[in-house]
Amino acid sequence: MGSYRNALVAVVRQELADARGAARAVLAAAETARGEAQDRRRLVRDAYSTCLHQLAEARDTSRRDIQRRYQFETAKLVGNVRRLAALTAVGAAGAPWRLWAPSEPERGSPPGLVRVGTLALDDSPPLPALIPLLDAAHLELIGPAPIVDGIITGLLLRSLGSTRAGDVQLTVYDPEALGGTLASFAPLGISFVGPGGLGPMLDEVVEHICRVNETVLSDAPRTDPWRVVVLLADDNDLTDGQRAQLDRIARTGVACGVHLIARGLRLTDHPSVVRLLVKDQMAICDATGELEIRLDPPPPDDQVVGFCRATAERMRAGPPPAQLADLQPATLWAESSAEGLTAPIGDSTDGSLVEVPLGDDPPHALIGGPSGSGKTNLIYSWLASLATRYGPSELAFYLLDFKEGVSFARFVPGPRDPSWLPQVRLAGINVNGDREFGLAMLRHLGEELRTRAQAAKRHDATKLSELRAEDPAGHWPRIVAVIDEFQVLLGGRDAVADEAVTLLEDLARRGRSQGIHLILASQDVSGIEALWGRSGLVGQFTLRIALPKARRILAENNLAAAVIPRHHAVVNTESGTAGANLVVRLPDAGDRLVWRTLQRRLWRMRPDGCEEPRLFDGDAVPRLPASCRPAGPVPDATTPVGSSPGAVLGERIDVAARPARLRLGRMPGRNLAVLGTRTDEACDVLAAAALSLAAQGPAHFSVVCLDPDAGRSAARLVAELPSADWHDDLAELPLLDIPHYVLGYALDAGSDPAGLRRLLTDGPEQRTHVLGWWRSVARLRDSLGGPGARLDPIGAWVALDVQGADLAPLYPQPGGPAWYPRARRALFFDRSVHRTPEVIIPYEVNSDHT
Repeated sequence: MGSYRNALVAVVRQELADARGAARAVLAAAETARGEAQDRRRLVRDAYSTCLHQLAEARDTSRRDIQRRYQFETAKLVGNVRRLAALTAVGAAGAPWRLWAPSEPERGSPPGLVRVGTLALDDSPPLPALIPLLDAAHLELIGPAPIVDGIITGLLLRSLGSTRAGDVQLTVYDPEALGGTLASFAPLGISFVGPGGLGPMLDEVVEHICRVNETVLSDAPRTDPWRVVVLLADDNDLTDGQRAQLDRIARTGVACGVHLIARGLRLTDHPSVVRLLVKDQMAICDATGELEIRLDPPPPDDQVVGFCRATAERMRAGPPPAQLADLQPATLWAESSAEGLTAPIGDSTDGSLVEVPLGDDPPHALIGGPSGSGKTNLIYSWLASLATRYGPSELAFYLLDFKEGVSFARFVPGPRDPSWLPQVRLAGINVNGDREFGLAMLRHLGEELRTRAQAAKRHDATKLSELRAEDPAGHWPRIVAVIDEFQVLLGGRDAVADEAVTLLEDLARRGRSQGIHLILASQDVSGIEALWGRSGLVGQFTLRIALPKARRILAENNLAAAVIPRHHAVVNTESGTAGANLVVRLPDAGDRLVWRTLQRRLWRMRPDGCEEPRLFDGDAVPRLPASCRPAGPVPDATTPVGSSPGAVLGERIDVAARPARLRLGRMPGRNLAVLGTRTDEACDVLAAAALSLAAQGPAHFSVVCLDPDAGRSAARLVAELPSADWHDDLAELPLLDIPHYVLGYALDAGSDPAGLRRLLTDGPEQRTHVLGWWRSVARLRDSLGGPGARLDPIGAWVALDVQGADLAPLYPQPGGPAWYPRARRALFFDRSVHRTPEVIIPYEVNSDHT
């Protein structure tokens, strides 16, 4: 007897060890596959069933002989079962009724098991009893009708509460109670089938399965809602044809998302059919093996009705839109842009993400929508989706916002957040008054287009994908240029608008093959003659995105934008033609905290050498760069000086933020006139010029200040210059062997116009140059001899608040330049360099308000 017992102990010990190892193995497999939802749920579900069978075997064996000895091993199995149950029956699928609440799963997450009660274990705390349903099984329930009906009510409530609203469609065949058995689910609009309707209903379900097999499963995963058919009948009611249809559904329905729950009807034997045998308040199920189930009571009627009414309201409102996080791929920066760009901007009404392409076709996009329709939110969503899929080596952004705002400021470093979006190369904000910067960006993209076209020619490539294949060492990311409120750039009938349209047309026509894509956005494009007058340009923008109430973005006979609700958009890749519309719901992408979190994550991933983007802020006044100020010891006469030192006057409005320079060589007319009445800006221009000249070599500065309002600025400048003196009159100026610069404040108030004329005429050849400020063009002419005087001694000028027509005497073309003064902007013209003047931004240097 002792040897028998020892042998039995050894056998049981090995069985428990094997069970424990198997449980650990399936747990490890489930944890490893956590990121892959379908595989994870399948593994966990199988592991739960395996552990239950092993627990039953171990419990029976231990009861016979060695219950105490192996209680510890059994407890471990119980713990594994509890963990697996928590993983596969999440939220509403597994919570007891007293704690129950609906729980919406993550997008794309497959369903798990659902709870029907607890496992009846005498020697351990209760464990949840779970059975499969959606995507897994049909259910046949055998037992007293009142108890079975309560079980069905609970199963339906858990399945509906753990899926998204509208993801499950219910059909109920209830010939005896005429739908009253499950009447609490009526608010969901379920289909009740009465006597005589069973045959047509089964035929329709079979046709649905055939349609899914033919049109969906052959090409892509199923996206239709699950269909749950509840059959409350009797086998005697079935004809031979109905039995045959029911057997077909039982064999093929699960793979197509069709599930049967039968009470009173026997389902054919099949691996997908799970039977639950009910007796009183206990049950035995195929899924739980020999372990008995202590059934949960049915949920309270008011709980079912309240849930169904709330769900019906959500279904009428439609499912919630995608979140910004839903647009992100599983792996960041894993895609190549060689063949094009594809990224979702939102979801459709069925919850699937809607992807928008940019590449060879369609190459460019036009976005339209009135104020408040969500245009900026749409752009944010698109940029986030692209930036998470394509790294800085694959994609470059150029962003320009002509609104009076800072929509794109979040993508560049700021005082509170040093991070930036690594794909951004340039961002322009508050540029509604600086159309010149928009033109500068288009010129820069035009240069990039020429560079790529030349490289493609060298490698005999016709498009970007071929160039990248032939030149793998080259850096050829796709470029996406976004111009919000672009009509401001094209709105004027002037040289800026004409050149901008020409550049846009060239980029639109040739950019497609070189990987340069334009996204133009506007509130209303109906009045932009410069754009709509060129059908060839508009025709390149085959991707149209219309927000609610947008005008003229879609074709004239396409009225879809007039009927879509807020937070939606019409995406059309066929130039807006009717019949090619796709309605998309946009996520909320404006949350600064969400954006900051995403941007910092991408910023930390940026590769070495990723340069900080250039920010142009039309409301910001640049400071004179430190490189343009004198530093170190005072230069002496032995320090070499260039033949034409350059005086920095302000910042050019271009992509590189270069300073505007005036070369002062030994040639006639190498003098500067600053014109206007804005004292602070005039003083800043003179100070920037003087300090930048002092930084280039030995020079002497003579400051003549004839305006008391400019005295403080002039005094500060004299204190900062290495070699400078103060004079009250031009007659006191010395003769020097090094470059000599005369800084004149309000020279129109001088008492020696003849001396000033001689200095302007003869000074440059002697390396003496006048940098003077006159408060108007008329006063400058008076200083030079009156109405008939020649203005040749003034070879360069900077105009502040002077109208373009007043500058005609200094301009080589009749009528003067097209210049309308604006704050902190100046017009710079050097007749030895410029054909037309350029707009500059005077630096802040020594103004009184600094």
